[in-house]
Amino acid sequence: MNGESFGEIVSSELIDPWDFPPSSMALSHTVFRQHTGMRFSLLDRITDLQSGESIQAVKNLSLAEEYLQDHFPGFPIMPGVLMVEAMVQTSAWLMRSSENFAYSTVLLKEAKAVKFNKFVTPGKTLVLQSTVHKKADREWTFKAQGTIDGESAVSGRLILNQSNLVENGDRFADADKLQTTKMRELFDVLWVPS
Repeated sequence: MNGESFGEIVSSELIDPWDFPPSSMALSHTVFRQHTGMRFSLLDRITDLQSGESIQAVKNLSLAEEYLQDHFPGFPIMPGVLMVEAMVQTSAWLMRSSENFAYSTVLLKEAKAVKFNKFVTPGKTLVLQSTVHKKADREWTFKAQGTIDGESAVSGRLILNQSNLVENGDRFADADKLQTTKMRELFDVLWVPS
């Protein structure tokens, strides 16, 4: 951190201290997610991966998921925004693994032509597929879809951008390293090649 205290960085950069913890802070899994942009992992596992080309993952929806209590009482369904987020997370794993985790941060830049075709209800499995449509340096475009029992539930074109926090200053190098390490650990849990 180049001799600066965390408080000095926070006040000089006008950032919330919980948006970026000091590298010496022990991070719980929940806190880690808050700092990586991935506040929760929607995917249960990655089932197929063709580096630089395509990926398939699954999300098993359970009635135990907290957000279903309010969405909607008596008719629980996965919110559309979480269906899109599942496609984003699937695509981001393809980017990370294809680039050998060279970038600590992958963010959604744009979602185009998103179509919702079917409700995802508890007990169902959302199968997510994402294929690289175009690569341009750090920006990748994907054609993504989610199906239930072979029928389309959601589809769209996603543009994701990857970067490193160190691009905003050398003091963020440790955070890049921590984030990349944690992402590799989570990837190893989600993807077990057969």
